[in-house]
Amino acid sequence: MKSGAAELTAEKDERIPPRARLLAVAADLFYRHGIRAVGVEAIAEAAGTNKMTLYRHFPSKDELVAECLRQVAGEGVQRWQSYEDAHPGDPLAQIRAWLAQVAEIIADQNHRGCALANAAIELPDKSHPARRVVEEFKLTQRKHLARLCKSACLDDPCALADELYMLVEGARVTAQSIGTEGLGARLMRMAEAMIAAHSTV
Repeated sequence: MKSGAAELTAEKDERIPPRARLLAVAADLFYRHGIRAVGVEAIAEAAGTNKMTLYRHFPSKDELVAECLRQVAGEGVQRWQSYEDAHPGDPLAQIRAWLAQVAEIIADQNHRGCALANAAIELPDKSHPARRVVEEFKLTQRKHLARLCKSACLDDPCALADELYMLVEGARVTAQSIGTEGLGARLMRMAEAMIAAHSTV
């Protein structure tokens, strides 16, 4: 659920398969307007198709939402892989690369927070298929962060992972509520202070 999908919505490119168009359009609309505010008719129209086609690919709106979030989660996994590729064997550099990218993202005026966290707020029902996607990704990401902290020989890695994760989640909300001016720099300073507090050197 990211604004990059807008290119597909604007062009309604018939060369793109209907399922891919529907996912791109739905992700963009859900992110910009909210899941509950966007109906299947609006999604089908923006994708240049119809409700019958939408339901042929997705049995319900709930399943469409879940699949959109799976794509977002997949992008998150790819980002962590990119940090590892850029900093092989250096877990602390990977953590800092993640923090730097978050700091850059939250400074973007078009950023509306984490699509997964936004979905969790809109979908309080724990049995919703999309809610399960959110929880699984968030828990997996936090565990990965804890493993990196441990590999970096930082003291009490699970606690540090929690602190950094809550800092990032809070920064995303702060960006939406009171603005982004200087927020990225503050995020980095606070994160470095947390890391230093857990350093055994």
